[in-house]
Amino acid sequence: MTFADKTSLAGALNGTFASLDLVGRLRALRAQVAGRIAFTTSLGLEDQVITHAIAEAGVDVDIVTLDTGRLFPQTYQVWAATEAKYGLKIRAFYPQTEAVEQLVTAQGIDGFYHAVSAREACCHVRKVEPLARALNGADVWITGLRADQSGHRQGMGFVTFEAGRGLIKANPLLDWTREAAAQFAAQHEVPINELHAQGFLSIGCAPCTRAIKAGEPERAGRWWWEDEAKKECGLHVDAQGRLVRTGAGENAS
Repeated sequence: MTFADKTSLAGALNGTFASLDLVGRLRALRAQVAGRIAFTTSLGLEDQVITHAIAEAGVDVDIVTLDTGRLFPQTYQVWAATEAKYGLKIRAFYPQTEAVEQLVTAQGIDGFYHAVSAREACCHVRKVEPLARALNGADVWITGLRADQSGHRQGMGFVTFEAGRGLIKANPLLDWTREAAAQFAAQHEVPINELHAQGFLSIGCAPCTRAIKAGEPERAGRWWWEDEAKKECGLHVDAQGRLVRTGAGENAS
């Protein structure tokens, strides 16, 4: 598909998603896109709900994850449990060995605590570059983003065309709440990371994630030592580090 075709399709799907349930949204994507659809899972609550729906819908979606090398043991446990329950394989993408070696040599094993630039460099090596490989050749990228996760993510569309990556980005849980996702997971016995019950609502790399305190926003436990205005790792931001909040048919990250 050309960029114009993808932009047009994103706009049409964005309008369609509002009236469909989760399985219906996934089936609509698959029906309208002949090429590769990639779903990147962090194995957190929302992504586990989507994985369950992919299995239920029986749609051909490439499920991938970014193994940064700094994940919690509990994340690997839910990864194994998910593959066993659904009889599917989650394809892993790892950071480049030489890049990790150079990063640690330059900033130390936990240098990301000392400067935003160091943390961004770590995220780039461990997440952003592997994501580029994971999405290579895909026409559609499915994510587990919800609009109410943070102020940055409000105003996103269900489906947008991301010009920077040249693909359609679909957020089928955009209008869900965390409570709805948790209820769905419990009802369908979806494997869930045990850390969620310990206050870890948003789970990433172990050194960069903590349990949140009462009254804190959902993503407060991510990179908690940084300014609240900088709470994205680079997967969903533009080249200037901004999470672009746009409607369908515009550049959204």
